[in-house]
Amino acid sequence: MMQYFHRQVQLWGQETQRSLQEKKIVIIGCGGLGSSLAFALGASGIGEIHLVDFDEVSVHNIHRQIAFKMGDEGKNKAFINAQIMRQRCPYVKVVEHESDFNGFKEKNIKVDLIIDATDNLPTRGEINTYAKSVQTPWIYGSVEAFNGQICFFEEASFNDVFKITQKTPAGIAAPIVMHIASLQANLALRYLAGLSVKKDFLYYLFFNQEGELITQKFALPKG
Repeated sequence: MMQYFHRQVQLWGQETQRSLQEKKIVIIGCGGLGSSLAFALGASGIGEIHLVDFDEVSVHNIHRQIAFKMGDEGKNKAFINAQIMRQRCPYVKVVEHESDFNGFKEKNIKVDLIIDATDNLPTRGEINTYAKSVQTPWIYGSVEAFNGQICFFEEASFNDVFKITQKTPAGIAAPIVMHIASLQANLALRYLAGLSVKKDFLYYLFFNQEGELITQKFALPKG
């Protein structure tokens, strides 16, 4: 196993790598963010990863959802991501849930970290409420156009920061999806490995009119 994770072992040692095998996470949503998160975290040595998505692949998903290819239309997104993860890494237990977030909640599965890869505010509000009820941190991520946001929520409340509304998704550039998912994955891996993570800070990344990448951060009020 340590040969498979050789470059990570160089980073933090065998003890930390072994500790990841004891961790469990859930990724809510297996589309754009979820596909990239599955690739980034599925071969990192986390012991158990749950994937939750009720949705099926559509042709318009494929350009930005890296797990899918032409011919996957009509297949469940969680199922496809789980297959890829098993092929890439034999040291992770992958459990797919072909359901919405409420269906996953009813199973009462305890995890160390929840990662949001959804595409709507109401579901993120539900994730926040659930995470608070089971005292589990969660990582928020969202993308739109060339912009993105991430936050590691522990004490702050998503519902107190965002106005929960239904919103029609705008256009999305594929690379920003992978970029935000990568940042989410880095936060997740650092936290699970016992490294420091800045919590309850909202990071907002965007390209200005000159094409410069701007990163802003905001401290969130803690409950």
